[in-house]
Amino acid sequence: MTKTLGIVVLLIVLVVPLGLLAAGQFGLLSGKRPADLGLHAGMLKPPVLAASNVVSSYASLQAHTDYHVIAPIKYTGDAETAFRQLAAIAGKMDGATVITANPGYLYLEFQTRLLKFVDDVEFVLDAPAGVIQMRSASRLGIKDLGANRERLETIRMRFNNR
Repeated sequence: MTKTLGIVVLLIVLVVPLGLLAAGQFGLLSGKRPADLGLHAGMLKPPVLAASNVVSSYASLQAHTDYHVIAPIKYTGDAETAFRQLAAIAGKMDGATVITANPGYLYLEFQTRLLKFVDDVEFVLDAPAGVIQMRSASRLGIKDLGANRERLETIRMRFNNR
């Protein structure tokens, strides 16, 4: 009985991680690209209340929990120049792929190295307010362990230190 239990535990410890790794490598953990990204009624997509896998600088104006709220990026000087600098910073980060780059709107996908999870990241230039609004959301799951906030704060730090 003890030997059988040991084999079962060993299989679980080996098979589950290897199965997840294989699923990631075959793209089964990337999720589908959302069709409802971009600006709607002047704001980015609102967070899902039951999920802690998205942060947005618009969240305080939408239905949200405290987890969802992040401040926009403040800039000084020319708005278009600031936005281009932000786009260059975000686009050079590990795992980043620029999907849409328009004046005043940037959409990137960030893919994790090992399991190939994909997060959707958007930036919108709000020139009258002197800020760049932002949103980062995981496609799968209901928790992100702080990954989306950490990514946006890293971008903010690099932008502020440019």
